[in-house]
Amino acid sequence: MSLDISNVNIVIGSWGSYNECNEKALGSKWIALADYNNWEEIEEELAIQGFDLNGIDEELFIQDVEGFPTDEVNWDYTHPKDFFELLLEADVLTNDSNYDTMCAFLELRSYDEFRERVQSNGSNWTEDIYIYKGYSWEDYGHEMFDMCVYNFPSELENFFDYEAYGKYMGDCYAEEYSDGIVEIR
Repeated sequence: MSLDISNVNIVIGSWGSYNECNEKALGSKWIALADYNNWEEIEEELAIQGFDLNGIDEELFIQDVEGFPTDEVNWDYTHPKDFFELLLEADVLTNDSNYDTMCAFLELRSYDEFRERVQSNGSNWTEDIYIYKGYSWEDYGHEMFDMCVYNFPSELENFFDYEAYGKYMGDCYAEEYSDGIVEIR
């Protein structure tokens, strides 16, 4: 399910313009979040697009999202600044590994859990999350076997069920997601 991190884009809407049905009622142009270093730069872009952030357009919301791995969020009540700063703090806009971890996490957990994890741990939110991208349960079983079992006669390995062992080891803290196995501890 890995998405291209350069494509985390949003359309920002304004409740004032939406309610007035004016020319900005459909929101901003698509904004690629990875192109911005801070919220003030996004505000400057909105001003260039004609938004009056100290007037009719002061109350913003996320009108559309592209490239974010979950649709469970009620974007109408998510301020774009909060969303952008969360992704910035999680370092998912420019870090492929963190982005992949976020995608796997959000496939199995909720946006609220992701937000709480980032708010609690900051840039260390990925601690104790291990991605085994492209792994099947059999691959995971091989990995766990190699880490945990010593002096096992190689001639007996043909009789060992690595898939069952992987699922057994995964019962504690691993889950399957669309691109492999993930451990969330």
